[in-house]
Amino acid sequence: MTVERRMTLNPVTIGPDANVVEASDLMKKEKVHRLPVLDKDKKLIGVITEKDILHATPSPASSLSIHEMAYLLSKLTVKKLMTKNPVTISKDVPVEEAARMMVDQDLSCLPVVEDGKLVGIVSKSDLFKILIELFGARNIGTRVSFIVEDIPGVIAKVSKVISDAGYDIIAFGTFMGTDASNRICTLKVATEEKDKVLELLKPLVKSVIDIRVA
Repeated sequence: MTVERRMTLNPVTIGPDANVVEASDLMKKEKVHRLPVLDKDKKLIGVITEKDILHATPSPASSLSIHEMAYLLSKLTVKKLMTKNPVTISKDVPVEEAARMMVDQDLSCLPVVEDGKLVGIVSKSDLFKILIELFGARNIGTRVSFIVEDIPGVIAKVSKVISDAGYDIIAFGTFMGTDASNRICTLKVATEEKDKVLELLKPLVKSVIDIRVA
């Protein structure tokens, strides 16, 4: 799956000369947490977030009155607070690469650019939604986490024994193990008969970490 399938198309944007009060009001109105900043030629020049504005807002403990704080914020422009020249991504990049970039560079979003123009934005929230789908979190079934040896064919055997028993697999993920010799797997099966699922898996796995109906 590529970024194009998960990005927010034609995101709400703002200009660099708008003040932060306008930016904040726009975020609240559109129910977003960040705004790409475009210049007069529609070129992406920055990103401003709720956190940027929060950090620039005087503390309630300060000696300023509410009117004074509002005045100061009205004079503070987006271009003074925005992250300039933000890291961007193209729409044909795999979503896992987008996730890696966000984690490695501590980013909350990635503007999606094509031919120099902003076409979308992908955020951590978009990736969380993918995680929900990957784990089948909206489907009821037996969820089991277990450790298997990191050898060819073991995942196929686990899948086959579940399938041969007549159960549908909702989700199946593999993750780093406790060491280089094994992998941790999380499997979700379309049944609430967790004892039967456990009985099927025990001969094939090193240990079961957790099993529950969820």
